Amino acid sequence: MTMLDAPPARTLNSLGFAKPPRETRVVAAMSGGVDSSVVAAMLKREGYDVVGVTLQLYDHGAAVNKPGACCAGQDIHDARRVADAMGFPHYVLDYESRFRSAVMEDFADTYLAGATPIPCVRCNQTVKFKDLKRVAEDLSADCLVTGHYVQRLEGDGGPELHRAADASRDQTYFLFATTHEQLSYLRFPLGGMPKSRVRDLADELGLRVAAKPDSQDICFVPNGKYQDVVEKLRPGAIEPGEVVHVDGRVMGAHNGVINFTVGQRRGLGIATGEPLFVVKLDAPNKRVIVGPREALGVSRIALKEVNWIGEQVASEDDLNGREILVRVRSTREPVPAKLAIDAGWSVLLDVPEEGVAPGQAAVFYDPRTTRVLGGGWIMATQ
Repeated sequence: MTMLDAPPARTLNSLGFAKPPRETRVVAAMSGGVDSSVVAAMLKREGYDVVGVTLQLYDHGAAVNKPGACCAGQDIHDARRVADAMGFPHYVLDYESRFRSAVMEDFADTYLAGATPIPCVRCNQTVKFKDLKRVAEDLSADCLVTGHYVQRLEGDGGPELHRAADASRDQTYFLFATTHEQLSYLRFPLGGMPKSRVRDLADELGLRVAAKPDSQDICFVPNGKYQDVVEKLRPGAIEPGEVVHVDGRVMGAHNGVINFTVGQRRGLGIATGEPLFVVKLDAPNKRVIVGPREALGVSRIALKEVNWIGEQVASEDDLNGREILVRVRSTREPVPAKLAIDAGWSVLLDVPEEGVAPGQAAVFYDPRTTRVLGGGWIMATQ
């Protein structure tokens, strides 16, 4: 066959498949918010075979009128209304039991252990990118799409996870546990857009959720009172104890370590002539350790459950000493560090960071690009 006889190259559609949108089945994860609604409606307008799926994750009756919630009550109704208006099927799946065991109970146990959980990561890691992916595959979908503000870019070694084009909306911190297999199946159509454009699209598409507020706080925590959730899930487990200075002095008493987090200054319940901060939570001994600001500095972070989605390496040892940027809280900018792999994974910070809390995530980024390299759960600090 000569070059003149060769068939023309097939053009990839907007989701990266070499076939027309009408032949591409897409399962859209719909929380009922503006982002996921725009994703589903936009792809339907482009001609894709869209199937909307909403997971009912917790008691919807308690959240019908809760602004900024997701995956319950009014939000399920909003998702269904978008699907009806755009003319694609929509299913609601009851995942309340799975969500409780995989996310809510882990949330309570993490707090009681003196750590600060991130339930959104656990939800993505288990219910959404594992269970919902299986549902999408059962529906013979080519991919699962979500409204996350992250970018999936094709690299030499396959798909890569990158920060969103709109840095103020970037959600890569919450997706560090995404695996290579999941990333191959996932698509994030909003990753290259600013939030303002998404709102405009919602108006153009005639979606009634166009002006709906963004989700705030943790979806299953009413009014931000996470202590109430912990008490409900683990009755009687919240116990009082002592507030102790790093020098050993007993400064006062507290009514439960879950009421504190590393780096906290206000609300310590003790009178002192110097500003004090929570330095450590000693849950087994029911102690809140406080000290001066200089005691907050952390230079080494020990990790567990590390997920690496960077370049392929022969072994973990090849990553020892690898220069990275690391983000230790979702609201902070990544800072320079190095990986240390000996008895386990650790991050060595170039400059000590304050307020690094066990239970949070340390997310790795390539210092030369916007690529996410992975991350792990903070287990201990030095």
